[in-house]
Amino acid sequence: MSYGQGGPQSQWDPWKPHSQQPWNSGGSQTPDWAALAEASETRNKRRRLLFIGGGAVATVAVGAAVAMAVVSASGDNGNNNAAGQPTDLPASASLPSDSAAPAPSFDPTSAPPPLDPKDFISSAQKDTAPLSAETLFPGTQLTMGETVYKKGATADTKDCSSAAGGTLPKILTANDCTRLLRVSYLKDGVAVTVGVAVFETEAQAVKAKGQTDKKSIVKSLAGKGVTAFCDSAVCRSTTNAYGRYAYFTIAGFANGKDVTTKDTKVFSTGDDLAEFTFRQIRRRGEAQASAAAGE
Repeated sequence: MSYGQGGPQSQWDPWKPHSQQPWNSGGSQTPDWAALAEASETRNKRRRLLFIGGGAVATVAVGAAVAMAVVSASGDNGNNNAAGQPTDLPASASLPSDSAAPAPSFDPTSAPPPLDPKDFISSAQKDTAPLSAETLFPGTQLTMGETVYKKGATADTKDCSSAAGGTLPKILTANDCTRLLRVSYLKDGVAVTVGVAVFETEAQAVKAKGQTDKKSIVKSLAGKGVTAFCDSAVCRSTTNAYGRYAYFTIAGFANGKDVTTKDTKVFSTGDDLAEFTFRQIRRRGEAQASAAAGE
């Protein structure tokens, strides 16, 4: 009589707890090592697949969390532009500019242009300062450089032709000369007389000068230490004009000697007095322009 194992043989499942491992048919208590090894390999494969799958899920979860963090950092109020770049930068107007600061501007000045001194001596209407031989030729002597000239007599007449000689009287009369001022100087035997003819306008003075020739001379003036000169002797003369004034010089030897081209002292004396006369007329204009500017 044979004996069985008392019921159906249970099936062993390595993934089910309390399941029994199979025994060999011979009823031996020795485990089936081959079956155990196969079951262990199967279990390890399942664990690896489970770990790999779980890692992928974790990666996806981390990526989603990072994406949500980026979206959250950029704001959830629609401030993202189409390119996915944040747009909550400060406005361009608030950024410092690289351009240089604009140059300062200044209001135009209303200062009048400086007055021209010549305007005040170009017409009798503006040339209103006192005028006489003493105001044009002040003092008792004249110093030009290192040369000192002693001042002689002065004269002032409204009859211009009476103090002129040669062709000059006619010229002065034709151009309406109003006054003729004269003064004489002496230095080392050389005498010179300066004559200043006064006109109403600059145009008349310029025209008179342009009409003169070598025979247009002012009469010499003797007196106050200066003897008569150039009455009949050959003398040297000059003619110039500035503003409404035409001025003339006649220079020669006080002893009546004729002047030649070699007598440089006579030439320099006449040139010095002509230069001084020009300066005095110009100073007259400067003084009046300065006074008008200060009003």
